[in-house]
Amino acid sequence: MTANIINGKEIANKLLEKTKEEIIKRQKGKIRPPCLAVILIGNDPASSIYVQKKKQACKNIGIKSITHNLKEETSQEVVIELINSLNQDKEIDGILVQSPLPKHIDESIVIKTINPNKDVDGFHPINIGLLAIKTPKLRPCTPFGVIKLLDAQGIKLAGLDAVVIGASSHVGRPMTLELLLAGCTVTSCHSRTQNIERKVAQGDLIITAIGKPNIIKGTWIKKGAIVIDIGITRVGNKLIGDVEYDIAKYRAAYITPVPGGVGPMTVATLMENTLTAQKLSKRGFH
Repeated sequence: MTANIINGKEIANKLLEKTKEEIIKRQKGKIRPPCLAVILIGNDPASSIYVQKKKQACKNIGIKSITHNLKEETSQEVVIELINSLNQDKEIDGILVQSPLPKHIDESIVIKTINPNKDVDGFHPINIGLLAIKTPKLRPCTPFGVIKLLDAQGIKLAGLDAVVIGASSHVGRPMTLELLLAGCTVTSCHSRTQNIERKVAQGDLIITAIGKPNIIKGTWIKKGAIVIDIGITRVGNKLIGDVEYDIAKYRAAYITPVPGGVGPMTVATLMENTLTAQKLSKRGFH
């Protein structure tokens, strides 16, 4: 038996269409389209591609987007000043600062400067905290996208033994919080974890976000498990995930491909978050 291959692009397109329909409906009620401000610092090729994808998605569904392209050497003070001006601008609903940032800029300070109400990436400590206490508002796009992906497949999460591999602030940690919210029992694995093979083998749901090609061996996967591969690494001309896909697909019940799995969901969830941010601005954050 081969696993059901989860088509993230197809699911993401449905989410985008749903968001587009809501924006059109709101416009008929004389509510302007949501507006997303993107800050791109420097000329990192991958970041430029990601920003272009986000801008195209905005255009496709009727979200206005404004991009601020800043030079690599732009000071942290100038970036903070720009964010503060966007915070005050009532025509801006969402603010996104594309990572990675140049080394001279402290990402944590940048994230904390964004108004939590406009934090469409969902990285502000207030938004992470709200997720932790089970009252989420704006949720980190990739973990929330994974939940939507699983939900679209009709997979019931409550009661599953989930294993999250990777504990980054942007993906691994909030992914763990999302799974706890969904009723999973969660094991969080990181660089200090011992016997990771044994932990993976016990998981009904494996979610990996490391960015090291084929680090999770296909033979570790329990038969009938669900495998969500967030990791992505370019090797030559190919994009490779964290999981040894060609072996894992014969053991798993469901598996995401790389590319075409989680990636499209991140962008679609960002679009939904931008609409959510606009709604929050109308009724206040708390």
